[in-house]
Amino acid sequence: MAANNTVLVLGATGGIGGEVARQLRDEGWTVHALRRGNHLAPGLKDGITWIEGDASNHDDVMAAAQGCSVIVHAVNPAGYRRWATLVLPMLDNTIAAAKAHQATIVLPGTVYNFGPDAFPIIREDSLQDPATGKGKIRVEMERRLRAASTQGSRVIIVRAGDFFGPAAGSSWFSQGLVKPGTAVTKVNLPGAPGVGHQWSYIPDVARTMVSLIERRATLAPFAVFHMNGHWDNDGLQMAGAIQRIVAARGSKPPTLQPFPWWMIMLISPFKETFREVLEMRYLWRTPVRMNNAHLQATLGEEPHTPLDQAIEATLQGLGCLPSATRS
Repeated sequence: MAANNTVLVLGATGGIGGEVARQLRDEGWTVHALRRGNHLAPGLKDGITWIEGDASNHDDVMAAAQGCSVIVHAVNPAGYRRWATLVLPMLDNTIAAAKAHQATIVLPGTVYNFGPDAFPIIREDSLQDPATGKGKIRVEMERRLRAASTQGSRVIIVRAGDFFGPAAGSSWFSQGLVKPGTAVTKVNLPGAPGVGHQWSYIPDVARTMVSLIERRATLAPFAVFHMNGHWDNDGLQMAGAIQRIVAARGSKPPTLQPFPWWMIMLISPFKETFREVLEMRYLWRTPVRMNNAHLQATLGEEPHTPLDQAIEATLQGLGCLPSATRS
């Protein structure tokens, strides 16, 4: 296993990849990041070595990983589009580079690879019998990573709930609950009444990954961890925090309304992204919660930002709050 503090981040222009890159940089790591075009995530200009390339190109990834002891695989197709054709080839490129350079692979995971037979409490070793095409792809991703862990590479997977944060990119929070760039006057509620939902604040997920990366030599070759994150026990806690933060800024608290699933169903025959969103609706109809006992035993405690603080930072980052707070 390579032991230097040089990391390659794939997906550094996105939410979780960008936050992991920032935190590793601030911890003194030499951070390399692959990107297409000239787009840079906020706060990533300084201290990052940017390499022009594409995660779907084998040679680009292999070259970018030269000299790296860790590869963070946080790259996904935009939105929900072309998952079936792009996700696995990109992962194969990462696995090939990790084998060649004896690097540890770090993957942000989800609950997609679990079906209703594993609900409501999911452990790391719970049965993976997904109900969706995206879930089947997630299962195959982890199968390939497990195989790689028996062939000289090491793997760390951190499964977490729906992401939210100041730079989350496309997420349920920024695309479903509120509208970025505008004052919050209403909050959509995607879940069925009274159904709990698990959320994860991106800076906390990144801090968890960084802490595990720093302990990688002591972990199992294939190490999987679940985060508890923020558990919304009735589907109203996130919305309530948004209302409190908006009111604290001197504005009228936003109203709550059901998410327009009817519109998604109406448009889904014509839009791939909407079809994929509709496929994941089952996660809003039943409570699904991950058990984080293994993570707590490994780190001592799970990184956790208080909910109102996390929501305020998220709304501020999305441009949904006025710049000044009224007394």
